Amino acid sequence: MAPKQRTPRVSRNPNLIRGIGKYSRSKMYHKRGLWAIKAKNGGVFPSHDPKPKDPAPTEKPPKFYPADDVKKPLVNKHKPKPTKLRASITPGTVLIILAGRFKGKRVVFLKQLPSGLLLVTGPFKVNGVPLRRVNQAYVIGTSTKVDISGVNVEKFDDKYFAKETQKKKNKGESEFFEAEKEEKSVLPQEKKDDQKAVDAQLIKSIEAVPDLKTYLGARFSLKAGMKPHELVF
Repeated sequence: MAPKQRTPRVSRNPNLIRGIGKYSRSKMYHKRGLWAIKAKNGGVFPSHDPKPKDPAPTEKPPKFYPADDVKKPLVNKHKPKPTKLRASITPGTVLIILAGRFKGKRVVFLKQLPSGLLLVTGPFKVNGVPLRRVNQAYVIGTSTKVDISGVNVEKFDDKYFAKETQKKKNKGESEFFEAEKEEKSVLPQEKKDDQKAVDAQLIKSIEAVPDLKTYLGARFSLKAGMKPHELVF
């Protein structure tokens, strides 16, 4: 089967020379029948509604990309869970501190703070341990308990123990070579009064039990021949 021959496309207005057509603009208006289309639509050419445009992106994509990979911080969706208190530690339990400045001291547990730390006290008048926060990983719970029903500890939280930030002073040339004495941090009178109020209520309960005051004042330590896994606290 022979292929179909293509008929060349013939223009309605052939060029006489390049850029000049054979027929005028008005002649082509009638020749193309535009007058009939206009008369059919009330003297106006028909118009179509424009197609809806695609929504423009909120952020324009960058034209250039950085040569090095820019690290973006990962979104942290971790929600911290409240620290679970050990079953052996209840309000009024006598604890033994295992580390830190007061290692080996016996203290009274008052309550657990929102941060998960334990609020304890010696009392200060008995063994020198003030109101402080302790991690439960560094204490041993004993079977001895103190009645703390009369002790009010509602005002104590993590903000109570926060340290005040002090601005550093800029030293001049003359002060640079002078040895300045470090100013000792003084405990506010308000905290001293809070300690006395808690101690006064605790000591009443401690003195009601014989030998409890001596027990709290004694430091815990292991001696030769003592087996820690066989001790009953």
